[in-house]
Amino acid sequence: MDLLPSFRTEYQRYRRLVELAVAQVDDADLHHRPHEDGNSIAITIGHLTGNLRSRFTDFLTSDGEKQWRQRDAEFDDPGLDRETLLANWREAWRIVDTALAAVDDAGPDVFARTITIRRQPLTVLDALLRSVAHVAYHTGQVVQLARAFAGSRWQSLSIPRGGSADYAANPTRERGTQ
Repeated sequence: MDLLPSFRTEYQRYRRLVELAVAQVDDADLHHRPHEDGNSIAITIGHLTGNLRSRFTDFLTSDGEKQWRQRDAEFDDPGLDRETLLANWREAWRIVDTALAAVDDAGPDVFARTITIRRQPLTVLDALLRSVAHVAYHTGQVVQLARAFAGSRWQSLSIPRGGSADYAANPTRERGTQ
């Protein structure tokens, strides 16, 4: 069974949710922290960007926690404008795409292969599952913050409230058409 298409689909789903959510908020809201110790959308995206760059640079051949990563600094407001924040985000996903292509090229046994993250051995399958869960966790945070900041301007990223019956009659997202 080829698992890679499923991983690619899930990564794309979460990437798109973040991008659609960010598109609905004002620039100032990207840096708004809900409380003193909370993370803004920009901080959360910066953390995800740092994590993806570190984990997926030389994914199959080096430890996923790179020496150049400054994880603690990812939780300080980066002070980046929308364009730069999203350019960094796109670059992180380019690195993910390159790594997934290398996984694809490595053949069907690659998922059982051992890699390391923070010097801890994990199978490629376990590392990818862990990464998808991490991206999903923070995607939910970004969407929740964006929804709160957008208020009545919010456009649903899934099935709108009261729209379940209509959606069930034409489940386009499950067919990959949206």
